[in-house]
Amino acid sequence: MNNTGIDAIAFYVPELFVSMDNLALARGIPAEKLKRGLGLQKMAIPNVGEDASTFAANALLNLINQNNLNPNDIGRVYLGTESAVDGSKPTATYAVEIVENELAKTYGKRSFKHCDILDMTFACVGAIDALHNSLDWVKQDKNRKAVVIASDLSKYSLNSTGEYTQGAGAVAVLVSHNPNILAINDVWGVASKSEGDFFKPRRTYKKTELLKTVFTELNLKISDKNIADFIASTNSKFWSDTNEIVEVFKEEPVFDGQFSNACYSDRITEALEHYNKQKTTDFSTHWNQIIFHLPYAYHGRRIILDNWLTWIKGTNLHSQLENEIGKQDVSNPKEWSKKAYKSSFYTDFVASKIAGGELASSEIGNMYTASIFMSLLSLLSNSYNKNETITDNTIGFIAYGSGSKSKVFEGVIQKNWASKIAPIQLFQNLENRTSIEVNTYENLHQTKLDAPILNGSKISMDYVESDETNYGLRRYSMK
Repeated sequence: MNNTGIDAIAFYVPELFVSMDNLALARGIPAEKLKRGLGLQKMAIPNVGEDASTFAANALLNLINQNNLNPNDIGRVYLGTESAVDGSKPTATYAVEIVENELAKTYGKRSFKHCDILDMTFACVGAIDALHNSLDWVKQDKNRKAVVIASDLSKYSLNSTGEYTQGAGAVAVLVSHNPNILAINDVWGVASKSEGDFFKPRRTYKKTELLKTVFTELNLKISDKNIADFIASTNSKFWSDTNEIVEVFKEEPVFDGQFSNACYSDRITEALEHYNKQKTTDFSTHWNQIIFHLPYAYHGRRIILDNWLTWIKGTNLHSQLENEIGKQDVSNPKEWSKKAYKSSFYTDFVASKIAGGELASSEIGNMYTASIFMSLLSLLSNSYNKNETITDNTIGFIAYGSGSKSKVFEGVIQKNWASKIAPIQLFQNLENRTSIEVNTYENLHQTKLDAPILNGSKISMDYVESDETNYGLRRYSMK
């Protein structure tokens, strides 16, 4: 194994959250359906002025400060996100600018001057792409160091089926030789197929139709000529724009939950097969723990069931499973799978190999690109708190991004992992966040609030430029 991997890790999660008990009550559904069925307890809510760039900046700054890193030694900062704040200027540049300004008094101006900065986007697998790419770059020179950041917010329409899974935040990792936390194997399983299971389109509206709708709702009789004359003569920046089409970008995706689950299952199965062709592996026994991209906390344990059944087929464990739940009924395979899911053998498999990585997701929600990295941090933090010995354990990673692609790889826990995890205090930090009421969350969701809740975040957006030559450029500050 090439001894390259994750040397340090840090995170940032918004300080506000909504409890599932309160949200379920407001939506008129049983809270236990969300808590027991999906593993959801809380969902992180961005404050006014927070976005993917502030999350990333906070995580990057924490990574540098907690590990006494010199930013001049970092050769690249690659950000995986699907919550970009601009269609051209990388979100990573905003994040690095904020951190660079904060570190100037210690490391001098432009401490990231010679750093390669880039965004990578492929739904929820984009940051794994950034990790994969950065590992290859670091391997070329023993002195190279890279930072990979995963930063996102998941936002669904109010009262939609995805609303309960929302979350936000960022995780940053330092990639280097002789890593303290995780050495990553060179073998990667990959599976790709263009699908429309989840995407964020540019929605378009004709300006004339928008005006007609407004006038109709106001019971005003306006002719097409009146509308054309208005558009031609108005001084409004919006209506006088020369484009006949208004393009609208929304964070809320177009998605098909069941189809997305099927795509997730198909791609990870193909990626596991691709991995196995390169390195024959008994995944059920070789991997001590398994880390997933988690759209919700219990998704990994649900999505991997059929693969687990395939892994154990023909073994003594499969015979024991049949003794407990009966032989598989080919006429009703779904019912038998449900029994297998609830069996003592699968319950033990989940408890020993999956559950530790789910804990943080239950408290945060879906972090998109950051969810698989947070799952790793969750496992490490839980193991540290329990004083578990996991050095030399092999960790399997199963990543997925809608659209769709899966990547499968593995890493080995290094002997100094605990020293890097001890100062992070993941669960203590999550416990110290502030609960907000559902109506406050809804106002934040609909961008109805102008001022932050409580004191706001230490890094936040100040304003957006409005002059012609820099219109839309975001300006950030640190308190």
